[in-house]
Amino acid sequence: MPEINRLAYFGGAPRFDPPLHVGRPNIGDRDNLVARIDDMLERRWLTNDGPYVQELEARVAEHLGVKHCIAVCNATVGLEIAARAAGLAGEVIVPSLTFVATAHSLRWLGIRPVFCDVDPATHNIDPREVERLITPATTGILGVHLWGRPCDTEALQDIARRHGLMLLFDAAHAFSCSHHGTMIGGFGDAEVFSFHATKFFNSGEGGAITTNDDALAERARAMRNFGFGAADTVEYVGTNGKMNELAAAMGLTSMDRLDGFVEVNRRNYHAYQKCLDGLPGVKVARYDETERCNFQYVVLEVDELRAGIGRDLLVDILRADGVLARRYFHPGCHRMKPYRAHIPRVRLRHTEELSGQLLALPTGTAADPETVAAVCGLVRTAVQNADAIVPAARHRAASGAGAPIRSTAASRRSRARSAAPAAGTSSG
Repeated sequence: MPEINRLAYFGGAPRFDPPLHVGRPNIGDRDNLVARIDDMLERRWLTNDGPYVQELEARVAEHLGVKHCIAVCNATVGLEIAARAAGLAGEVIVPSLTFVATAHSLRWLGIRPVFCDVDPATHNIDPREVERLITPATTGILGVHLWGRPCDTEALQDIARRHGLMLLFDAAHAFSCSHHGTMIGGFGDAEVFSFHATKFFNSGEGGAITTNDDALAERARAMRNFGFGAADTVEYVGTNGKMNELAAAMGLTSMDRLDGFVEVNRRNYHAYQKCLDGLPGVKVARYDETERCNFQYVVLEVDELRAGIGRDLLVDILRADGVLARRYFHPGCHRMKPYRAHIPRVRLRHTEELSGQLLALPTGTAADPETVAAVCGLVRTAVQNADAIVPAARHRAASGAGAPIRSTAASRRSRARSAAPAAGTSSG
């Protein structure tokens, strides 16, 4: 087994040292960032709706074509403020296939998240399932534009209108993406973006609420500043959700290089597609390139039956070689301890299947074509040698060299491939 012995998982030298992260930050022009920081220090205006925050809000609103942008300290707080400004209470329907902060932002406010299954083709919340979950206690729907691929906003808006519900979107992945030619940011009653360091467009730490609703914007802007309205008058129950000037300076520096960051992501995405095309059981999640996309996630669906190797073992192999691949979003919010203990057990078939298959690979400015080719080479080696790797990994685990391997795919591989469609469909 000379080929698999070169894998670090089996004792070979790691391919990447230091390791390659999925979300290593894009920095932009350091000189421009330093100049902004120097200017900020000279003015001694470090927070409280400073000029850089105001400029960032204006540029984001213009870029997205929305009336209002309210910069916040992070997207989790942004979701909490948006939910409170929208008057959400009782139950809110939300997908389970999302980062846990989406659900936490509701639960933190005493709102019960009602977990909904997703469409297996889009990975986004399934409107048909949403309608089935509505009860007299439901006050809203919180959709997530997963990977930056837009939800079925039209269907969700129709459901919200007919049932008198508020409609919010977690747009953490979707900055600078469009849906039917309209930029994400103005759908529903409000949308919330993340500008965390791991996002292709970042302010180090931060986020924004966007909306075309004047009254909701007024409430959200006050609520991010302890509920203050004019002068020293407190109008609402609020929190400290303000973005500071240092974060805004980083955000503006990112805005300056936005198109370049997207172009790098596009290049890497196409390289991954080309490298992994035709590999059995491995499918790269597709973007609709007739729309504006940020391409910031390269996500694989690993079908253990057809690939011969499970997603979790593939992650272990990649990580041993210094590729810190991520299991997005495992195991689904509804199966995490805070929710499975307090919320009635639900069966979300597509969410549970996808949460066992999805794998995110490194991209962004930290990855060049040579890096992408090397990562793809590791994936190909693992899949093409799965018949040898799976039993070897099981033996390795049994000898105490690693965690138990749960994969049973090797014994089913030939049978699965004989029943599978022709090669090439795995890249769809």
